[in-house]
Amino acid sequence: MCGIVGWVALGAPEGRDLRRETAAVRAMTGTMALRGPDAEGLWVREHIAFGHRRLAVIDLVSGDQPMTVEHDGRELAAITYSGELYNYRELRDELRGRGHVFKTDSDTEVVLRAYVEWGEDFVDRLNGMYAFGIWDARREHLLLVRDRMGVKPLYYYTAVAGSVLFASEPKAVFAHPQAEAVVDLEGLRELLAFIKTPGHAIYRDLHEVVPGEVIRVDADGLHRRQYWRPSYAEHTDPLDATVRTVRGLLDDIVARQTIADVPLCALLSGGLDSSAVTALAQLALTARGEGPLRSFAVDFVGQTEHFKPDPMRATPDAPFVHDVVKHLHVDHEDIVLDAATLMDPLSRNAVVAAMDQPTFGGDIYTSLYLLFRAVREHSTVALSGEAADEVFGGYAWFHQPAVIQSETFPWLAVFTLADPGADASSGALAQDLRESLRLPEYREAAYRAALAEVDHGDDPDPHNRRMREISYLHLTRFVQILLDRKDRMSMAHGLEVRVPFCDHRLVQYVYNTPWSMKTFDGREKSLLRAATADVLPASVVARVKSPYPSTQDERYERALREAAAVVAADSPASALLDRAKVGELVASPYEHDGFGLARRQIEQILALDTWLRHSPARLEL
Repeated sequence: MCGIVGWVALGAPEGRDLRRETAAVRAMTGTMALRGPDAEGLWVREHIAFGHRRLAVIDLVSGDQPMTVEHDGRELAAITYSGELYNYRELRDELRGRGHVFKTDSDTEVVLRAYVEWGEDFVDRLNGMYAFGIWDARREHLLLVRDRMGVKPLYYYTAVAGSVLFASEPKAVFAHPQAEAVVDLEGLRELLAFIKTPGHAIYRDLHEVVPGEVIRVDADGLHRRQYWRPSYAEHTDPLDATVRTVRGLLDDIVARQTIADVPLCALLSGGLDSSAVTALAQLALTARGEGPLRSFAVDFVGQTEHFKPDPMRATPDAPFVHDVVKHLHVDHEDIVLDAATLMDPLSRNAVVAAMDQPTFGGDIYTSLYLLFRAVREHSTVALSGEAADEVFGGYAWFHQPAVIQSETFPWLAVFTLADPGADASSGALAQDLRESLRLPEYREAAYRAALAEVDHGDDPDPHNRRMREISYLHLTRFVQILLDRKDRMSMAHGLEVRVPFCDHRLVQYVYNTPWSMKTFDGREKSLLRAATADVLPASVVARVKSPYPSTQDERYERALREAAAVVAADSPASALLDRAKVGELVASPYEHDGFGLARRQIEQILALDTWLRHSPARLEL
């Protein structure tokens, strides 16, 4: 996994030659050093410049970038690439059969030569997580490509005259001397809405390449093409065949994703998702005569001993983690964090810097950042169970009639139904700012736009159609939030996290499985449970879904409130806040109810303060 940057100047002011702009490209590339600690590369021509920071995972010796392919001494194309291609060996064999001679063993060269061979349709052949730019020297155009589920980030900026800038992260774009990090009302809406609108970023003139999209930049401008999104297909397999297909896909996916030339591990929470990935990875390594698999879990001081069940989490993670470790005989380590570590300003500031925006999840982000820091001391690649809930219908709200019937995003409906008058996203903001934001209208428009994308084919079942919509919302608007979090927190330490449940073959197959099959045993994630029960301990098979853990330590809560009181009195964020509301939050009693409305709002206040103090962002509201 790597960090990429680029600058294409096809309609730039006369006389602009990017060969004279290497200082700017090098500055952009330098911001990606944490994503790619192993090597740096630049490739610059008159109208195009690529930068690359490499995290070496496959072909450690000869896979440096940017990479070019030539014919008769003439450059045909160049690439700056971030990601992993899991079917690169099959594609390489096919390309060799078509006459291609490879200079490296890297998946990067496979991607580049696949483009030379098949043109823009090559994306249909790729299986992996990736974001890259390809310059076609023959046709003088740039392609920007992002994987189908958006596991890897890719941004582009359009406000430099005659140019398009692109990068893995916003910070690289804003290292360019002519790019400005401006957040207006529209950007603030996107930040606070708690949805991930495809293509949007919170900064003016900065956009994301949509998951499953190809963008071509040429002398005529930008041209977009969606090459993949979850789509309707009739499901004809009976239940037993469906379960077998899911297991067969998972076996293949996880086996492919255990291939690396560097140490690999699994992230283990003791839930069904991560335990299934860990078990299948252990099987794959054993079949190749490798292993045992290393695994890591995050925990908090005193969490198991003093755990209090709540509507979100019925059980602590640690006992289930240890059941899996005993059952599978993996080489495991718990990373145990205390309140002081979670409140450490250096770590909290690093989280916001990695995200390039405020993060309102508080300890969920900080603990993940600290977990990945510890993991990176032992491994370079980690397998994650992320996205199984979105694919298989794992969240509790998938099964709550009131949420299903709500005319909004389900994860927002949960909080609205719990407290109709509350808004965790904007409740602590000044009244005039809340009125200007008009968040309910923004969410309503985004919700309607998302539903308009759903293809129901000829499915006549109203409930199945509604559950397809619920699934689509999660696969395109919710999981992106989680994938962004995982990417930024891991790559801040040069750790590559792979996400087997985001394999598009699995996503597409399960997306079209009737809801009655997804819940055939009356529980959440019925198909995943049935497909993997044979490799898991009984306790995990029976466990109810529990989200990523959050500390229940009241010392953390007290520290948050003390910090919020200071921010309200003196902070760049003060002008955005309702000081009376902040005072109420600071003084309110601590009640760990699983929703944590007060705590969420306090985390928001602190994140806004950190962001405005330490980022180049300028607000124009």
